[in-house]
Amino acid sequence: MNRFAALFLVLAAATLLAAGRASSQPAWAGECGIAANQTVWADYSWSTLLPVMARPGTVLAVPNGNGSTDYAAQARALGSATYGFDVQMTRKVGTPDAPADPSTIAAAAQAQYNAAVNRSGGCTSPLDVENELFGAAAPTPWSGSTATYRADVLAYLQDLAQLGAHPVLLLARAPYLGSPDAVAWWLQVAQVADIVREDYVPGPSVWKLGPVLGNRALRVSYREAVAPLMAIGIPASKLGIMVSVLSQKGGGGRGGLAPSAWYQVVKWYALSAHEVAGELGLGSVFSWGWQQWNPLEVDPTKPDAACVWLWARDGSLCDAPKVLGRGFDSSLTAGQLMLPAGTLCAVPGYGTVGTAALTRVTALTGDRNAALSALFERLAAQHYAGASSGAIRAAEREVVDESFAGNRAAYLAALGHAHLSLAAARAVLADEIRRAELEQEQGAVTPKAADISAFYEAYPQLLVRRVHVSPAAPWLGGARDGYAVSGTAPASVFSLLPGRTSRIATLLGAFTVRPEGPAVALGSLPLRSVRAAIVSTLESSARARAVERWTIAEQRHELAIATCRGDELPEAAAIDLTQYAPFLAVQ
Repeated sequence: MNRFAALFLVLAAATLLAAGRASSQPAWAGECGIAANQTVWADYSWSTLLPVMARPGTVLAVPNGNGSTDYAAQARALGSATYGFDVQMTRKVGTPDAPADPSTIAAAAQAQYNAAVNRSGGCTSPLDVENELFGAAAPTPWSGSTATYRADVLAYLQDLAQLGAHPVLLLARAPYLGSPDAVAWWLQVAQVADIVREDYVPGPSVWKLGPVLGNRALRVSYREAVAPLMAIGIPASKLGIMVSVLSQKGGGGRGGLAPSAWYQVVKWYALSAHEVAGELGLGSVFSWGWQQWNPLEVDPTKPDAACVWLWARDGSLCDAPKVLGRGFDSSLTAGQLMLPAGTLCAVPGYGTVGTAALTRVTALTGDRNAALSALFERLAAQHYAGASSGAIRAAEREVVDESFAGNRAAYLAALGHAHLSLAAARAVLADEIRRAELEQEQGAVTPKAADISAFYEAYPQLLVRRVHVSPAAPWLGGARDGYAVSGTAPASVFSLLPGRTSRIATLLGAFTVRPEGPAVALGSLPLRSVRAAIVSTLESSARARAVERWTIAEQRHELAIATCRGDELPEAAAIDLTQYAPFLAVQ
C-alpha cells in the first residue's frame, strides 16, 4: 500500500465520526414526488408486488413488463413515486475492455434521460440509477481502454446531469483510491452523481450469527462500504447503500433460508441500514431483488418479505406483524443500538460502560481502545468478584504509606499528574483487589522438580525473608511460617524490623507479620530450605497467567452479547491499569 492510500484509510475513521447528522438531504429529495427526507429509501420492485410496495411514502423502479401495461403509472396511481433504472449501462458506455465510442455518449445520455422522464411520470428532473460501474478496483495508471471507459462513464453522467436528471452510479466493489488520479475521477463523478455501494451480505450468514452479532456484522459492513468514499471528501448526502433481497444463492439475499428466518434477516437488513444511514447522514438506501424475472427468483416469500422490509423502516408502510401473524418475531429492539444517554456499551448480565468512565480511563491510558478494553475487563471481574469500600480504603492507605511515606497531599498531587480523580484511582485499586481474589480462585498445578531447580538457579539474588504471619497468607503458600519471596509477598514485609510484630495491609486483607531475621539472597540458602517458597511463587505466577486467560475468554463472551454505540468494541485484553500509574500497585 502506498502512502497516498494509507492516508485515506487513516482519514476514513475520522470522517465517519465527524459526519454525524450534519449532512444535507440528497439533491433529488423533494422532486418528482419523492419526499424531502435526509435519507431516501428506494426499491427496484416488480409488478406483482405493487399491492404491497406501491403506496404513499415509497419510491419504486418498476419494469414495464410486456405489452402496453405501464406498471410505473400504476405505482404512481397507488401513491408511490417512481424513478428510472438503467439495468444495462454497458449498452451506453461499454466495458473496460471494450469501451463505447466517445462520440456516441451524448446521444445515449439523451435517450436514457428521456426514458427516466417517462419512468417518473413526466418529471423533468428524474432520479436515474445506472447499473453499474465495471472495474471499480482497477489501479492506476489505467490501460488505454480502461481510461476511455472511465471517460465515457464520466461524460455519460455529466450529460445526464446537464439534461436535468439526477444520476446515481451503482458500485459493486470497493473503489481503488490509491492515487491522486483515481481520487480525482471519483470526485468528478460525485460532482454530478450520487454513488451507491452495493453491499450484499448473504442472509444465511447473518441468520447464523443471531440478532446481536448479525446486526453488528451488517452495520459494520454498511459503514465500511461507504467509508473510503467519505474519506476522500464525498458528502454523505451523495452516498448510499444498496441491499440485496434476491432469492437465488450467490445473490447476497435469501440463499435458501426458511421463510421465518428470512423474514427476520430482512428485518435486520432494514434496521441496520436505517441505523447506519442515520449515523452517517447517508442520502439513500436502495433495495434490489424483488424482481421475479427468472425461475430462481419466483419466490412466494417476496410479498411478505417486502412487507417486512417496509414495516421495519416505517411501521405505517405495512403491518408486518398482522400480515405474518403470531409466529413472526416483531421485536424491533433485539440486536439494535438502543442505549440510554451517557451509555457507551451495554452487556446483558454484566452491566454498562459509560461514556464518562471511558473518558476518565482514557485520560490515564492515553489510548481509547486500551481504556475500553480495561473497562470490559472490569465488567467481567465485577461479575465474579467484589471489592468492598473498606478494602479499597485500606489499599489506598497502603499506597499512601508505602509510596508517599504517609503524605496524602503528595498522593493527591500524583493522582493529578496521572490525570486521575480520587474516585478513578479507587476504581483502579478495586480492580487490583478483584484480580487478587480471582487469582486465588484459580487452580495451579504443583511445579515439577525441574522447574523448581531452574527457578533456584535463575534467581540467586532474589530476596527472601523468614517470617511468621497470622492469619495464614496466600503469598506464603497458605502457611503461617516460611520464606516470603520478593515480588510475590508484599514489599512492606522486607522493610519491617526483625523480631517485631507489625500489621500490614494487602489486597487480600490485613496480616500481622513478625520477621525472624533479615532479608537474604535466595541463593545463599540451600534449595531444601526455600523449596516451599519457590513452589508458592511459581504457583502464584501460574494463577496470574490463568486469570489473564480467564478474563480474555470472559471478555470475548461479553463482546458476543454487547451492544456499543457505533459498534465501537475493544480487543479482549488483560490490562493492568497500574502500569500507567505504578504508584497505585499494591501486593
